[in-house]
Amino acid sequence: MISSQIFVHTSSVVDQDAVIGAGTRIWHFCHIMTGAVVGQSCTIGQNVFIAKGVHIGNGVKVQNNVSLYEGVTLEDDVFVGPSVVFTNVINPRAFIERKAEFRPTVVKKGASIGANATIICGVEIGEYALVGAGAVVTKDVPSYALVVGNPATVIGRVDRDGNRI
Repeated sequence: MISSQIFVHTSSVVDQDAVIGAGTRIWHFCHIMTGAVVGQSCTIGQNVFIAKGVHIGNGVKVQNNVSLYEGVTLEDDVFVGPSVVFTNVINPRAFIERKAEFRPTVVKKGASIGANATIICGVEIGEYALVGAGAVVTKDVPSYALVVGNPATVIGRVDRDGNRI
């Protein structure tokens, strides 16, 4: 269901049974699949793919060149930086069907993920956590944590506004 109160660039494809909330803007070369849910007042940057079964809350910003695969949930007010990578299978092989093994990934309310970070499937990123650019998240991130590096390691805490405390 697509509201008349959304903007979809003419180069983007929104499948018929995708749900898009009012006030959402979808920019160039995106594909939103059937069964995807995108909340109200979201911004979906160019070249973003959103698979079936993905749930995106209200006020979410997904920057350019991000693919959100089945099993990913972004709660309200999440920020996903450019070229962030999400996975959904822990040990993929082209010749083995593993769709039944998808591991869910949840990014909690208000969390931010910096550019080029990689989020390995099956983790939860806590409320208002901040994942640094280029980090590789392999395990759960606590709420309000600041994580950087490969593998991502907690180096501090941030407040609700993202300021280091």
